[in-house]
Amino acid sequence: MPAGGTAVPGTAPVREAHRVDVHTLETYLAARLPGFAGPLEVRQFLGGQSNPTYHLRAASGDYVLRRKPPGKLLPSAHAVEREFRVIAALRGSEVPVPEALVLCEDPGVVGTAFYVMRYVAGRVLPQLNLPGFAPGERRALWDDAIGVLARLHQVDWRVAGLADFGKPGNYYARQIHRWVGQYRASETETIPAMEHLIEWLPAHVPSDDTTTLVHGDFRIGNTIVHATEPRILAVLDWELSTLGHPLGDLGYLCTAFRLSAGIDGLRGLDLAGLGIPSEAEVVARYCRLTGRDGIPGWEFYVAFALFRLAAICQGIMGRVRDGTASDPDARRRGERARPLAEAAWAVVDPAA
Repeated sequence: MPAGGTAVPGTAPVREAHRVDVHTLETYLAARLPGFAGPLEVRQFLGGQSNPTYHLRAASGDYVLRRKPPGKLLPSAHAVEREFRVIAALRGSEVPVPEALVLCEDPGVVGTAFYVMRYVAGRVLPQLNLPGFAPGERRALWDDAIGVLARLHQVDWRVAGLADFGKPGNYYARQIHRWVGQYRASETETIPAMEHLIEWLPAHVPSDDTTTLVHGDFRIGNTIVHATEPRILAVLDWELSTLGHPLGDLGYLCTAFRLSAGIDGLRGLDLAGLGIPSEAEVVARYCRLTGRDGIPGWEFYVAFALFRLAAICQGIMGRVRDGTASDPDARRRGERARPLAEAAWAVVDPAA
């Protein structure tokens, strides 16, 4: 490690399966990243079951590298190229993002495609109940998160140069088809609730066909929060971003209220005492900020979000089966596919 440096919290030595040639990477960045100067030290962020993520410390500053994992990959998954493009497009907008620096699609440098962005110092808060926060701080951070989401959905994606970032319209039909395919490609067991959803969802797509830029995985845990204040400095993990329906993001954010603490949810907690808004309050604030009168068919959006999350977890389990999972906790995450599918079906059929 360069003199005087200390390890960034949440990092560890690079795992064997994800090692990179530091000299080759340093040489590549020195040639393509203005102002870059070594020596370079590389550590890996914990978690990151989808795209291995590294902290880079150099004489010129701190950076973050996101790469595709090694091994066989599902079609269209691990799209680091899309992540780079969208955060570059949003730079200077009202949506806080890290500064995108360089994209490398040559697998000869670190083994797979990757990009580098500026490191943003702050807190990553994976626990939804936000331990250590006062009730007023929790409320303020949730309010800020909803505000960031509303501003994202108000970005003019054409002006941002993202007119070809996805296919406008027919979002849910295409998403259902995609995630059924991803689920089938990594299926390791039969989950009855998932089979029910695969039949029910296509038949109940709402008529609202609004198109906005969507994040695809929007939650407080995918942001960098200021070190001392309850506000978001940067939104991370844009792998699933596309042109789509804004209520996909809102429904996903609200899945926390339908899941128990045992599977990283908020159901059963004293939300008022904690200072965390209820699902209804989140929806109402979002509607106020985006000019909506309400959301007909709200259950569909939540059920779809849980279904998609179940499909993602099944994809993680598929990587466990194939030996390509990058997260040491991948099996536990993969095993959530069944309870998530059952929670989704319970939104549709509360008697299930």
